[in-house]
Amino acid sequence: MIYKPEELRYVNFLWDDAVANQLDPVERLRYRSNILGSDQRITNTGGGNTSSKLIEKDPLTGEEVDVLWVKGSGGDLRTSTRSNFASLYMDKFLSLREIYNRAEVKGVKTPVEDAMVEMYRQCVFNLNPTASSIDTPLHGLLPYWHVDHTHPISVIAIASSQDQERLTHEIYGDEIGYTPWQRPGYDLALKMSEAAAQNPHLKGFVIGQHGLINWANDDKACYELSLSLIEQAARYIEQHEKGAQTFGGQKYTSPDPHQRQDILIKLLPRLRGMVSQANRFIGTVHITNQVLQFVNSFDAPRLAEIGGSTPDFFLRTKIKPLYVDWDPQNETYENLLEKLESGLAHYKADYTAYYETCKHPNSPPMRDPNPTVILIPGLGMLAWGKNKSESRVTAEFYSLTIEVMRAAEAISHYQGLTRQEAFDIEYWELEEAKLKRLPPEKELARNVVVVVGAGSGIGKAIAHRVAREGAHVVCVDVNTEAAQKTAQELTDIYGAGIGVGGTGISGCGPAIGLSADITRRDSVRSMFEQVVLAYGGIDNIIVTAGIFVPPDMQGHIADDKWPLTYAINVTGGYIVADEARKIWQAQGLKGSLVLTSSVNAVVSKSGSLAYDTSKAAVNHLVHELAIELAPLVRVNGLAPATVVEGSSMFPRPRVISSLHKYGIAFDESESDEALREKLAHFYAQRTLTKSPVTLADQAEMAYLLSSNKFSKTTGQIVNVDGGLPDAFLR
Repeated sequence: MIYKPEELRYVNFLWDDAVANQLDPVERLRYRSNILGSDQRITNTGGGNTSSKLIEKDPLTGEEVDVLWVKGSGGDLRTSTRSNFASLYMDKFLSLREIYNRAEVKGVKTPVEDAMVEMYRQCVFNLNPTASSIDTPLHGLLPYWHVDHTHPISVIAIASSQDQERLTHEIYGDEIGYTPWQRPGYDLALKMSEAAAQNPHLKGFVIGQHGLINWANDDKACYELSLSLIEQAARYIEQHEKGAQTFGGQKYTSPDPHQRQDILIKLLPRLRGMVSQANRFIGTVHITNQVLQFVNSFDAPRLAEIGGSTPDFFLRTKIKPLYVDWDPQNETYENLLEKLESGLAHYKADYTAYYETCKHPNSPPMRDPNPTVILIPGLGMLAWGKNKSESRVTAEFYSLTIEVMRAAEAISHYQGLTRQEAFDIEYWELEEAKLKRLPPEKELARNVVVVVGAGSGIGKAIAHRVAREGAHVVCVDVNTEAAQKTAQELTDIYGAGIGVGGTGISGCGPAIGLSADITRRDSVRSMFEQVVLAYGGIDNIIVTAGIFVPPDMQGHIADDKWPLTYAINVTGGYIVADEARKIWQAQGLKGSLVLTSSVNAVVSKSGSLAYDTSKAAVNHLVHELAIELAPLVRVNGLAPATVVEGSSMFPRPRVISSLHKYGIAFDESESDEALREKLAHFYAQRTLTKSPVTLADQAEMAYLLSSNKFSKTTGQIVNVDGGLPDAFLR
């Protein structure tokens, strides 16, 4: 049956004729895809695909031709644009069946089946560069104009139940067929298309351990059918919900939210170090009532061991999570660490055994054996990935797996794929080929870089520079708005990533803006706690925050400005380093710290006593910290000189004071920029290179000092000053 929009309780009807009727056929497909993908109950991030068979004009002959438009490889329904859809000539695509039939050996997991994916490139319409996915034949071979393939929680629950075929017939009657699990590909598509042709009353299939596929000859009707089938399954599940006995009932009680947060702040860096021995990971904390109900339950250990319900999920979550059986009310934090250490060792041994047992002669090498999902009673779910986007997707996928298990256990018994079938997906040659096509990781990928002073000037420039190298950037400034503005600039450039996992600040993207007053330890500590909750830890810190109090015409500043200068320029850097030390030591991972000094630290002159002597203290602070934090953390100093352009260290009063000091003619009516240019030109002429020193020059050196390119350099002060002989090392 087709439900009316107002009758739907478990999905949202979002189709708007006023919008759809303004769109061309391909844009209607994009629109249908976006509104389907916007609801996690319908499909997960990156999961499912949609298609429309349309009549197009051939760009060479001008004749009308049938073209299959289908979501391409790696696309996401929720965020897809027109460019995410592949297009294929239908006549060429259908002719591929002859090639398949000529193969002596054909069927699931045969060489010819995998070879078909490469053949789709020969069918491309209008030079469309978007690659076709492995699900393309599911759409192309079905004799209907519009097809939706989704991963709804309610239908996957049916498909992941031990008696999935019986449930399919009980819920849908003879309108929806059933096909058991088979690795997606050409052979599965052939079987489904033949079944559809033999049974013209069918409107779709439940695919065992996979999801739902359905069709219609009108795009809106296809959308309405998708929603109605999902609603039908959800209503059936609702009738069988177990209430307080869900997952066998509650075994453990959660700590209060404040206690939980305190534990996580202490635990996350330690755990990040444990799972990052081979490759660094970025963390996401996911705590919802549904997740807590699961991790606190009697059945959680049994169900977690079964693993993922569908290939889309466990390609991110691995074959199974690590469940740590810890009692938050009666066991200590030290007990938790012990259980984590032993649990991780067991998990890695089990994963290695899984690989060795299931591998084929041509299987790719074993990947990182650490879990990507860790479940802890009372604390929730901790997900890990190579970047924030991936860890958020991982958290999303396992949270959906929990909902699938909840529903499957209500109507039957949950089951996952067999270990061999799971392996054959995880280490599938086509999946490995996708990984190999990914661009190499950038220098600071997998790293969390904290830039203190990122709201303006050198700090802002550094934030942008390290972001270009793949860093997760924490933009910190005493001015909250300025810090958040820089973070938003980075997000606008690089995107927030995909995935909807993560709760609280852990639902962030690859850049966040935080405030901190580095003269106050409590403020710095609070800032780092937020960083830990957001990403799991830290790797590199660059401190550019500083103050220059403009002197009077005689070069003096008030007495009370001396302690302020030292508090910000010297003590602040120490407090940042000292608070970060706890996180670095908990992780046990190599890190770096860059403090901003100045060439003024070694050039004696009049007019800036407090500033210059504070920077001399910074130089020695660098030397001392390099010794104290070795061998885990490298500590270096960046010594700029006369960076006038865009620098908050050169406000108008300081520029005017300097122009007076050096006898440079100017007029009080001139703009800030004009005055800065005069001063920058003067400073440039004093250098050996005769070139103004820019923000970009400083940012480049800060990045290099933080990177592995300078992995053997510590305790050094590096001048970026255009070449000032008075500042030469001596």
